[in-house]
Amino acid sequence: MVLASASPARLGVLRGAGIDPVVRVSGVDEDSLATMLADAAPAELVTALARAKADAVAADIATEYPDAVIVGCDSMLHIGGELVGKPGCAEAALRRWQAMAGGTGELLTGHAVVRLDRGIPAAAASGAQTTVIRFSIPSENEIEAYVGTGEPLQVAGAFTLDGRGGWFVDGIDGDPSSVIGISLPLTRRLFAEVGVAVVSLWS
Repeated sequence: MVLASASPARLGVLRGAGIDPVVRVSGVDEDSLATMLADAAPAELVTALARAKADAVAADIATEYPDAVIVGCDSMLHIGGELVGKPGCAEAALRRWQAMAGGTGELLTGHAVVRLDRGIPAAAASGAQTTVIRFSIPSENEIEAYVGTGEPLQVAGAFTLDGRGGWFVDGIDGDPSSVIGISLPLTRRLFAEVGVAVVSLWS
């Protein structure tokens, strides 16, 4: 299996679930693609981004790993009628947390799986997982301290469930692995659609 993502959280979920994938980063320009798909529904957008990553990596590794199965993912938070990704800087993360404290949002993670057969894409499947997030109301000091760790700057929605951000999430309705970055149940179903049994990939 090849994971088309630089996310250590996704890698950690897979390793914890028995798969130790090869990691290759796609180099897809997510911002440009998102701009082109500005009118897409949230689930369609994250799925298209995931598919672009999986397709790019499949093309890159076809010679090196001609019989690989490639997984691409992309996550964004839908809150207050807006679809947001990584804040990228401390100021944006602070504003994001001030706006979403005490609120509810939907974390959407798009997934795409491509199976190669002798270096040629033989099958593909994709889908999105949506999980409802209920945010706490951290104090200003807590928000500033959290942003100061740097953790929320490079994650969708400016929070994590499995890190320091977990202190400020009151609860979720849905799949926790998807919030961390890759839905194990959905990925298993997509593997089955392309003819791969997840247990055959276990270390």
